[in-house]
Amino acid sequence: MDIAALLAALPDRISAIVRAGAARAPDAPALNEGGRTWTYAQLAGEVDARVALLRQLGVRGGDRVMVVGENCVAQVALIFAAAELDAWIVNVNARLSAAEIANIREHSGARRVLFTVAASPEAQQHAAREGAVAHGDVMAGPLNEACLPEPVDAGNEQVAALIYTTGTTGSPKGVMLTHRNLLFIAAVSSTLRGLTPQDRAYGVLPISHVYGLASVMFGTLYAGACLYLAPRFSAQAMLRAIGDDRLTILQGVPAMYARLLELADKPLASQLRFLYAGGSPLDPVLKAQVESVFALPLHNGYGMTESSPTISQTRLDAPRADTSVGAVIPGVEVRIVDAGGADVPAGEAGELWVRGPNVMKGYYREAALTAAAMRPGGWLNTGDMARQDPDGALFIVGRTKELIIRSGFNVYPLEVETALNAHPGVAQSAVVGRALAGGNEEVVAFVETAPGQAPTEQELRDFLAQRLSPYKCPSEIVIMKALPAAATGKILKGRLKTLAQESPHKKLTKGDK
Repeated sequence: MDIAALLAALPDRISAIVRAGAARAPDAPALNEGGRTWTYAQLAGEVDARVALLRQLGVRGGDRVMVVGENCVAQVALIFAAAELDAWIVNVNARLSAAEIANIREHSGARRVLFTVAASPEAQQHAAREGAVAHGDVMAGPLNEACLPEPVDAGNEQVAALIYTTGTTGSPKGVMLTHRNLLFIAAVSSTLRGLTPQDRAYGVLPISHVYGLASVMFGTLYAGACLYLAPRFSAQAMLRAIGDDRLTILQGVPAMYARLLELADKPLASQLRFLYAGGSPLDPVLKAQVESVFALPLHNGYGMTESSPTISQTRLDAPRADTSVGAVIPGVEVRIVDAGGADVPAGEAGELWVRGPNVMKGYYREAALTAAAMRPGGWLNTGDMARQDPDGALFIVGRTKELIIRSGFNVYPLEVETALNAHPGVAQSAVVGRALAGGNEEVVAFVETAPGQAPTEQELRDFLAQRLSPYKCPSEIVIMKALPAAATGKILKGRLKTLAQESPHKKLTKGDK
């Protein structure tokens, strides 16, 4: 892949994706929502209508436009329309709480807050609370006259999207991603996956999240393929879509695949040509089960909001039996370093740094946080611990901040979680550290049971004792019906760590669970 040529050919705005598709094949299907199809020409018309609406609502270049909703055509069109006006899109999942939405609105200084109410009951509720006014299938909150527009860059270094992280470990931060960031990922992602206009991809990952936005939505449309939008995940709906819509591409988080397996435990006939997982660690048992049902490799990838998101992915022509997150994508560099920033010996674990056209512009209105994340030379500190095999394959071994120091020994939560998830009674698990006096920590595991299963704490302890060193085994195992998770399926470890820390001297009660 000629990265220099690819970068030179990138347009100035993400909206060029739609314009190019409409010029190339106006009657080709671009989006499908609820059984209705929009061609590329019709999508371009939707974008034009939303541009007119945003102008009518007083949106200017450099303004932040906040959209509260769930995956739908209106949301897609608003994203491209904001780009045409040089405004920043701030996509927010409607399933966030009123307080979370208010915090993002305040921090972003949004000129307008729009609600895509037709596809989301929660968006309707937020709109009603805000006193929003209807404009067709979109409702608009009041004009924020205090909003000051940011400077506009005529090139593709202009900020396209302000994406707030899910806050799994702390307060959400607004990540500034440029048109170049997002177009680079769209181009590389579609090329590596060999997308063609004949492909049909399932768009259930939230567009408010960078995985659903850049890799799934932009990557699919960049190739002229068709995206089947779903406002939220349902295993039954996904299975129907695989068959009825003859999907060829499925991308999801591991939790989605786990839910699918609850309904499809036998080989499934489909027209799927590849499956990808990302967004959270892929358990080897789950990978094997999914591959058995679909008779396809379950590919894996790694990224983060700050890298637009993709850093690495396994290649279609080289599926792996392990749970590596694959080789670094073309055009991106990585380093694996120690605490002092020096490269670690080959094959050893260290902190992963990344550099390339995918790296964010920074955190909005957070200069100190940006400085803490970026390193000299344009390197982004991912905060993840990784190692790299001689063949270039990356393995994520855990979060730097999640590393547990127990009696002087390093415990990587992912290793303990992988062992727990191998138990047939465990659907998923999350492991956190609990601080003790003297700087020591202990290991606390939270377990979500599989449907119809009821493993005891002692049963799980005995299971782990055969697989882990004693210092890695949890001091406490908390069995829950469901782990707290964001709309993307990512487990909210920050909440679990708080829960564990608040109960250091007693068993967690049913009320805590």
